[in-house]
Amino acid sequence: MSKNKNCETVKVVVRCRPLSRKEEATGYESIVNMDVKLGQVTLRNPKTPHGELLKTFTFDSVYDAGSKQSDLYDETVRPLIDSVLLGFNGTIFAYGQTGTGKTYTMQGQWMDPEKRGVIPNSFEHIFTHISRSQNQQYLVRASYLEIYQEEIRDLLCKDHARKLELKENPDSGVYIKDLSSFVTKNVKEIEHVMNVGNQTRSVGFTNMNEHSSRSHAIFVITVECSEMGPDRQNHIRVGKLNLVDLAGSERQSKTGVRGERLKEAAKINLSLSALGNVISALVDGKSTHVPYRDSKLTRLLQDSLGGNAKTVMVATLGPSSCSYEETLTTLRYANRAKNIRNKPRVNEDPKDALLREFQEEIARLRAQLDKRGMLTRKRRSGRRARKGAGEEEGLIEGEGEEEEEEDEGEEDEEDSVEKDVEDYVKEQQEKLELEKAAIRDDRSLVAEDKQRMLEEKERMMMDLRKEQEATDMLTAKFKVRVTALLIYYTHQ
Repeated sequence: MSKNKNCETVKVVVRCRPLSRKEEATGYESIVNMDVKLGQVTLRNPKTPHGELLKTFTFDSVYDAGSKQSDLYDETVRPLIDSVLLGFNGTIFAYGQTGTGKTYTMQGQWMDPEKRGVIPNSFEHIFTHISRSQNQQYLVRASYLEIYQEEIRDLLCKDHARKLELKENPDSGVYIKDLSSFVTKNVKEIEHVMNVGNQTRSVGFTNMNEHSSRSHAIFVITVECSEMGPDRQNHIRVGKLNLVDLAGSERQSKTGVRGERLKEAAKINLSLSALGNVISALVDGKSTHVPYRDSKLTRLLQDSLGGNAKTVMVATLGPSSCSYEETLTTLRYANRAKNIRNKPRVNEDPKDALLREFQEEIARLRAQLDKRGMLTRKRRSGRRARKGAGEEEGLIEGEGEEEEEEDEGEEDEEDSVEKDVEDYVKEQQEKLELEKAAIRDDRSLVAEDKQRMLEEKERMMMDLRKEQEATDMLTAKFKVRVTALLIYYTHQ
């Protein structure tokens, strides 16, 4: 019972596009029927008489040719994005024959609000949630990669030909070494990251689709959230979202590809076949080995299929009688996937959270700056104290009040410390210049003693300059980190 409580199945939905003008002009008929209320897809074999040998499949949801992008997003995707914002890993991937609407479902038409797909809608969802949050800090990072002919390429890297390696560690599982990651502060910035990557992605013409995706593309969004708990400590959770646009699945004879395109198709089919084998091994109940290592795609999706993630699979169909075999294959594939059981959990306080590193470094720099400021204030207080006991009481009381006001007002400590040190150094330099002048004018000193004393004062002057330089460097570093924290969204 407890075992099932922590498990949940992969959510599988099916979407069917309308007949294309080309299919209608050729005289092909629709052989797919979608029952939206029952979540069922019925497929008719065009080689048999109407009403005979119908194949029916049931899924979590089905979306017919008249479905809107917002319908699929709100019903199927929105709950998953909400989970990612709570610290779960999430994956959405579209699977289907080339030309059935995978890329339209995942990306859609960005400039038309009605036709925006899963990816732009998820961007809007994430940053809208962040803007409405209270007492939380967020950091959003984006990476974009493609698997092309079984090689991993960073779509955001200047060196497009560079091949990246898959690595694995016990804590974070499978990861890509040296994959670039960009911090994004709003929808516009994350859209820019995706647009840059899309310009690099491998696409090519086939008989099935004029702009067929010849690679599997994965857009990764990492959402870190810091929130103060009842223990007055900051607790960090990290949700990772994989948005996967798979290359098209189809028989090579139908794509009409030759040469390099044929080689691409072979690699695409190899990885999709490996994905099918992983799905089968996960659901048959007998396999002791799941062949994740058979392809780069299955290794990267290892957590999403049977691991620590909430996963949605969108299977896309073409309704045409000419695509019966491919449609049947997609439906069988999707039907198996809905039996995969994952064990999602919130990723709390991960060791490698970038937000935690920033917070710890800022706290360390703040302490160092505060220490410098306090030392300077003590030196100045000590010097004034020596001027007279009566004067001492008033100054200490006043400085105490000033410090209290600073704490209450939470003023910029680095500016305060910087000014303290500047004032102190300036005062000391003026004092040393006066002392040096007095030594030069003192006729009772022999030349040798005078030179020695002047050199000593010069050394003290150099020490003061070094102290100011060190404080300036520390303050500059602090300000850089504080500026970096502006990428977090803090709502008090």
